[in-house]
Amino acid sequence: MTMIADEGAQELRPRSELTARELLREVGSVLRLSEADAAKLGDLPEDPDEDQTMVINMGPSHPSTHGVLRLMLELQGETVLRCKPIIGYLHTGMEKTGEQLTFMQGGTNVTRMDYASPLNNELVFSMATEKLLGIDGDIPERAQWMRMLLSELNRMSSHLLFMATNGMDLGAVSMMIYGWREREEVLRFFQKVTGLRMNHNFVRPGGLAADLPPGWRDDVLRILDLLPERLEEYDILMTGQPLWRERLQGVGVITPSEALALGATGPILRSTGVEWDLRRHDPYLRYDEVEFDIIVGSYGDAFDRYAIRLNEIRESMRIVHQILDRMPEGDYRIQDKKVTPPPRARIDESMEALIHHFKIFTEGFKVPEGEVYVAIESPRGEIGCYIASDGSPTPYRMHVRAPSFVNIQCLPHMMRGGLVADAVAVISSVDPVLGEVDR
Repeated sequence: MTMIADEGAQELRPRSELTARELLREVGSVLRLSEADAAKLGDLPEDPDEDQTMVINMGPSHPSTHGVLRLMLELQGETVLRCKPIIGYLHTGMEKTGEQLTFMQGGTNVTRMDYASPLNNELVFSMATEKLLGIDGDIPERAQWMRMLLSELNRMSSHLLFMATNGMDLGAVSMMIYGWREREEVLRFFQKVTGLRMNHNFVRPGGLAADLPPGWRDDVLRILDLLPERLEEYDILMTGQPLWRERLQGVGVITPSEALALGATGPILRSTGVEWDLRRHDPYLRYDEVEFDIIVGSYGDAFDRYAIRLNEIRESMRIVHQILDRMPEGDYRIQDKKVTPPPRARIDESMEALIHHFKIFTEGFKVPEGEVYVAIESPRGEIGCYIASDGSPTPYRMHVRAPSFVNIQCLPHMMRGGLVADAVAVISSVDPVLGEVDR
């Protein structure tokens, strides 16, 4: 028997210790409903006695919980009456660590939060730093388009990983191999560009660490040529499969008002029919210059969330095709000596360049006093970076609005009244990354 440490107020308490108001609060107060509306929302066939229910732990073992997530479930038979996510088992203190690192070093920290989408983490941190520095309008065009290219390829690799794990969670075991196989192609390209498959520290304040390598365009085209046929295979294996539809349709339903009240973003919000995507509604980089569709669902169920991610891969491919056609020549980073280290070749020739390089990487650069919040659309929704600067080379305060952290609070609403057999399908459809939740 596994012993689990007491998590105090986070834990699901027995019904005998709760008042009627507290029970309602679990259903409705986060949604800002009146007590009458919350009572209607919380109606189950009957309010059972405690001896008719049992509380079980799901997790915090990793398989099927997508990280060290622990769910406390109150069950009546096989029906989930209440659910409470308990987090913190992976806590690494990345925001506090970010206050000890210079702005130059910060990318090595944030890239490890959402480890399935590291380049988007680096991008939002770099954009926030650039806004504080007042250089956000001076980033070279090539750097902007390169960032878009890497961001969209990262969205594709993240959603391909979702396809793999979502398939395995629901018994389509072959899908794990196929999704992993396609993601591997994208990671191989990242390794060629950045030197690493994950946790790249490649998008940096002022631009990027290096230019694209020779032959990059052919490598991207190879990925784009390979994927359409493979995605059609996914449709055959899953989308049109009766068993797949039965496992997902009508499961984990969340309404638009609930999703908005809970702060859900990304595929969860779009699955309810709300058309919200920061690339379109608050454009950054050059997203206002490319054409793509925002994929939305109708029912807010697990099937909609799956279908949205599958089709977002196709939309990202469409964006990448446009980026290939429009990628300009020029610098890949701003030529501002305050934030940009000298070219490596000059370090061997010039003592001043060596000193400049040394100071940038050891002391960092000072950032003017102020505070800023920048948000972008990561594969899981709105990721935002808040930085307060006191004029030193390190952030005075840093906070990340992590979409996985916010989206996980939708789980109790999605699971209520469903079957325990559907719990894994619901968790998988949220696609949380626990490194980001517990950052």
